[in-house]
Amino acid sequence: MKIAYQSFLLLTVAWVTAGNADESTPPNILFIFADDVGQEALECYGGQSYSTPHLNELARTGMTFNQTYSMPVCHPSRLTLMSGKYPFRFGKVSWGDYPAKAEAQTFSSLLQHAGYKTGIAGKWQLCLLADDPLHPQRMGFDHWDLFGWHEGPRYYDPMIYRNGKVRIDTKGFYGPDLYVQSVIDFIKTNREQPFLAYYSMAVAHEVTDDLTPPVPHGPLGRYDNYAEMVAETDRNVGRLVAALDALELRQKTLILFVADNGTPPEIIIRAEGQELIKVPVVSRRNGQDVPGGKKQLTDAGTNVPMIANWSGTIKPGQVVDDLVDFSDFLPTFMDLAGQPLPDGLELDGVSFANRLRGTGSSTRSFAYCEEAVLPKPGGVEPDGESSGLRWVRTQDWKLYNDGRLYHMAEDPLEQYLLTAAHDDERRTAIRSQLQGTLNDLGKPAADQLPIRAQD
Repeated sequence: MKIAYQSFLLLTVAWVTAGNADESTPPNILFIFADDVGQEALECYGGQSYSTPHLNELARTGMTFNQTYSMPVCHPSRLTLMSGKYPFRFGKVSWGDYPAKAEAQTFSSLLQHAGYKTGIAGKWQLCLLADDPLHPQRMGFDHWDLFGWHEGPRYYDPMIYRNGKVRIDTKGFYGPDLYVQSVIDFIKTNREQPFLAYYSMAVAHEVTDDLTPPVPHGPLGRYDNYAEMVAETDRNVGRLVAALDALELRQKTLILFVADNGTPPEIIIRAEGQELIKVPVVSRRNGQDVPGGKKQLTDAGTNVPMIANWSGTIKPGQVVDDLVDFSDFLPTFMDLAGQPLPDGLELDGVSFANRLRGTGSSTRSFAYCEEAVLPKPGGVEPDGESSGLRWVRTQDWKLYNDGRLYHMAEDPLEQYLLTAAHDDERRTAIRSQLQGTLNDLGKPAADQLPIRAQD
């Protein structure tokens, strides 16, 4: 405790003496994108099942966001993240694909044109790299080390594409170690110029489930369990922060940690021949058991953790309720880079850079989410029926397109449906405003109007 307290005093003094970073100098961006990690997995969000000391420290010395919203599963989240647009804007996009017409306008492409060096390691999931090994280059990355999504293992003896070619030096290695080292090497090489280092984590996603034979077990004769993968998530963050410290880059670098969707309800723990054995994932948060909510449109599936840390610019210990959704990252990164958006580029996102700089809050007035209705590669429709649900929400209220309204400030688990037949005057106004936003989303982004739902 004494050491932690002394560290806090030193950091506070450093922040006060350094003042805000020079806004004329664009920051480096270390973007850490965790896979299948809900808020309940992190101690800094009230989690009690897993130890996350490095993420706790990142939150304690930075800014924690309470209301960041993803899509309910990974591919639509990545599509929104990279493009600054909601998935429905692109029509039907195959699972694990990216619309060719939007490749030149990803956040990585735009930062690259703004003078940033760009690198990524870990998960891609925007194409099958065997079919299109230079896809990351067209999407704006100068360097990449990416595992072959449904082409090979991501953990033990991983199959990794480096700049278009499969690596032959991964036998006997653990994938996350190689991805983290790739990010660190990229940062070292490019530390004299602005950089975007994007660590798209493998953890805490289960192993690939559709290969014959199944991917290799780890040294314990099974796959990593969820607790082990959360520990690995935290360890990876610690290694990257330590690297920035060693290179004296902390005051020049925004660290942004966010997850792609909620925790899975179950994960594959081992293979018995071709049969994959799964176990449920239930975590403890603030004294309550929380089953994994991935694939759900509830908060358990879409209200994800986000921590921002920028030594000398972000004041320590802040917790904010600004609405953020995944369309906001592209305009935020461009704002931080001091670059205007290209003429004619219409986005759903709004910048929250002023919140990071400490000069204001985000202007976002609603968040949006939609159920994944994506065909598999080759145009095959996904298994099962899809209702095409979507919602808009403010901090306090949430409306689905099937008419369900919830007062999220009092009912975060969505247990008490508010029907239109029983609306009072206040709820009628709120419902009308939110419904108007849902209707308005069908218009071009430039023609949309913001909403301010009543408290």
